[in-house]
Amino acid sequence: MLNFEYFTPTKVVFGKDAEKDVGRLILENSAKKILLHYGSGSVKKTGLLDRIKKSLDENSLEYVELGGVKPNPRLSLVYEGIELGKREKVDFILAIGGGSVIDSAKAIAYGIKDEGDVWDFFAKKRLASSALPIGVVLTIAAAGSEMSNSSVITNEDGLIKCSYNDNLSRPKFAIMNPTLTMTLPDYQTACGCVDILMHTMERYFVPGDAMEITDSIAEALMKTVMVNAKILKKDPQNYKARADVMWASSLSHNGLTGCGQGNGDWATHGLEHELSALYDVAHGAGLAAIWGSWARYVHKDCLPRFKKFATNVMGIQPVSSEEETAIKGIEAMEDFYRSIDMPISIKELNVFPTEKELELMAHKCSLVAGGAKGIAKVLHEKDMLEIYKMANK
Repeated sequence: MLNFEYFTPTKVVFGKDAEKDVGRLILENSAKKILLHYGSGSVKKTGLLDRIKKSLDENSLEYVELGGVKPNPRLSLVYEGIELGKREKVDFILAIGGGSVIDSAKAIAYGIKDEGDVWDFFAKKRLASSALPIGVVLTIAAAGSEMSNSSVITNEDGLIKCSYNDNLSRPKFAIMNPTLTMTLPDYQTACGCVDILMHTMERYFVPGDAMEITDSIAEALMKTVMVNAKILKKDPQNYKARADVMWASSLSHNGLTGCGQGNGDWATHGLEHELSALYDVAHGAGLAAIWGSWARYVHKDCLPRFKKFATNVMGIQPVSSEEETAIKGIEAMEDFYRSIDMPISIKELNVFPTEKELELMAHKCSLVAGGAKGIAKVLHEKDMLEIYKMANK
């Protein structure tokens, strides 16, 4: 195992009607004027935004609003939020939504406290020195951004999708009411479950010895998500399944499932970022479309982990060959994706990249990664291109 630091400062308020406490929680952080940040009209249609405003009014808190966050959140809206936040002198940001809204809020939080271009942080040109505090009312279980230090933003100039990780942006609190996820389309629920799984799988497929307790937590989390993803496909209103998936979303990306494992592989995420930047596909669906090809390409370099995944997570009975066991585990994972109507190839996303576009994605992925990505197997641009080609067949 490797040395590690584990830092999770986010206060979690979990359960039915938890959003009624939002005003009190903001006051605990000594805030006075709030930027309410959200996505489409769903928060208005469901009455959630009105309930939040009522809580803020009851606690004599001022607020301004900025909606319009899209999946794969855009830098242009981040700039708009920074300008609004500075002009209105807000001192707290409340993200109402899922990972895209939270990531956008984090970027705005950096930009309000910084005089330079916020994109510099995502382009790895410099580090943030401060960020406005943020809170979260979670409506989608997927990204885990409600407890993580990460934010992913797409720059429309060049369609570049980059992440920036910094503990400065960890939310002060996260309100998690599983009933708020019950209005999601089935496709979005399934995409969220894939994203949750991948946040743990990126940390699981690493070389060398790992902490047994970390592996056990990771394996239990993955199995729990898969069981409940199938339940939700049949019964979207199942509160217990919604609750299990929502809590798994946070635990999968707050660092818990990677303690002692190093920083994780993250190659599948890097490959998917270029796919969703170019074609604006749903992040979870993109991950499912890429993962099987990545796994087949790298499994020989990380064979003990793939064998352990096959037996402990996917329930594969070991056969004489470790590699055959590993392949059966990969196939079983793809079968799971199919069972919840997720794609296992790029074509199943209904996008059809040309050879030149595959080359462009591989080149951009390599550039963003600084030349190479991954630790299960270190991938260079030619490797990335090969995985894209495999996934595009």
